[in-house]
Amino acid sequence: MMTIPFITVEGPIGIGKTSLSKAIAEHYQFHLLKEIVDENPFLGKFYSNIEEWSFQTEMFFLCNRYKQLDDINKQFLQMNKSVVADYHIYKNMIFAKRTLKGEQYDKYLKIYNILTEDMPKPNLIIYLNANLDTLLSRIAKRGREIERNIDPKYLQQLSEDYEIAMTQWERENPSIPVIRFNGDTLDFVQNKDDLTNILKTLDQFLDKGASTSEFTR
Repeated sequence: MMTIPFITVEGPIGIGKTSLSKAIAEHYQFHLLKEIVDENPFLGKFYSNIEEWSFQTEMFFLCNRYKQLDDINKQFLQMNKSVVADYHIYKNMIFAKRTLKGEQYDKYLKIYNILTEDMPKPNLIIYLNANLDTLLSRIAKRGREIERNIDPKYLQQLSEDYEIAMTQWERENPSIPVIRFNGDTLDFVQNKDDLTNILKTLDQFLDKGASTSEFTR
């Protein structure tokens, strides 16, 4: 059985990462780590003008996620306490590669590499994805004012970027399993059976140790 599970739930905007992370935390009594989103003072401006506000937005997320993960590492993982997070700092590069150009990207990459050098990696990733219509529908349902100006083209590109990034992650980190779920056919928020099936799948990975016995650095 896996010891010190560090599970992250990943996927594009609106897919349900936080909802699933909460359900997993409640089911297994894991500590829940939620990313800081609404507190980002640049995010609304970013959705209105990506080119103008991308560097400020990405730097805010990077610094805050670094601080969160550093605290979680010290307070929970190093103390043998299990954690489920609705993101991992690896996602920063998915967004940065899409929104930052030239010198801004080069500077960002240097800072990212310095900050994440000693960050703990998850020992299991749950990856959610869905088509554009599903993502737009779920974003509309949750009704966040800050997300009203999301460009569907940007969201589609982001979804495709996630596919590429997760495939690369699997190739570069073969000891860290990625469990994939299709958000077009599963609605774990409205359908309890869908959530039960996800938890049963997760049980199998936790029971067999998910190919590792402790979180990976």
